[in-house]
Amino acid sequence: MKKLAIASALLSALAVTGTANAYQAEVGAAASYIDPDNGSSGSAFGVDGTYYFNPVQTRNAPLAEAAFLDRASNVNAHATFADRGDVDDNTYGVGAEFYVPNSDFYLGGDVSRNNTEYRDVLGQKYDFDTTYYSAEVGYLPAPGLLIAAGVKGYDNDNDDGVDPTLRAKYVTQLSNGKDINLEAGASFGDLDEFNLAADYFIDKSLSVGADYYNNDLTDQNEFGVNARKFFNQQVSLEGRVGFGEVGNNDYNSFGVAAKYRF
Repeated sequence: MKKLAIASALLSALAVTGTANAYQAEVGAAASYIDPDNGSSGSAFGVDGTYYFNPVQTRNAPLAEAAFLDRASNVNAHATFADRGDVDDNTYGVGAEFYVPNSDFYLGGDVSRNNTEYRDVLGQKYDFDTTYYSAEVGYLPAPGLLIAAGVKGYDNDNDDGVDPTLRAKYVTQLSNGKDINLEAGASFGDLDEFNLAADYFIDKSLSVGADYYNNDLTDQNEFGVNARKFFNQQVSLEGRVGFGEVGNNDYNSFGVAAKYRF
């Protein structure tokens, strides 16, 4: 009986240890600043939150990619408030990701609302609202690899449109034991945009990365470098510097973000 009691205690301790690093929600706040060569500089502040249907197990994964590698279904929400001279630009959105149980299929979607208020040279105030939405279906053919296809659309008083999308995400471990994250996405048709991103994990808590974005419709492209550090299992801090161009106007952007898991 005594040996049975000891064995039960050890198993209980191992079970607690195995789930000690689990989390079920993450909240964050971000601030950014943009400085164009021509025109007014501006700042933005954002908040976001994600709730996972089941606790996310971090295991031995890079902390930044734990939810993706654990195939953690979730609902999420975000809001951004930007002030750029005579233009106020606010966005609110919600989304969801669902990994179909006992299969390798994935479903995702989101909807957001943007409100832009601006004044012309005469001081006249204007409001402009646009609704954005997207939906996709994905498949995970191998651990850490997601391939997804879907649609992305927008609708406002002046115009609307829907374009097909395709993206891929792959988190894997290199021969030296370090982890990497690779991402690529594109929209085709009127939107005609694409993005690339890569992160290298120096250890499970620290990563450095680079990203690139291009949109022919808005004549914008931007290259960025970033780093993210987890100070413990719950708290992380991220910074990013961007170098972009809209039309013939160059700009630099700077951003910081903090997140907390519980």
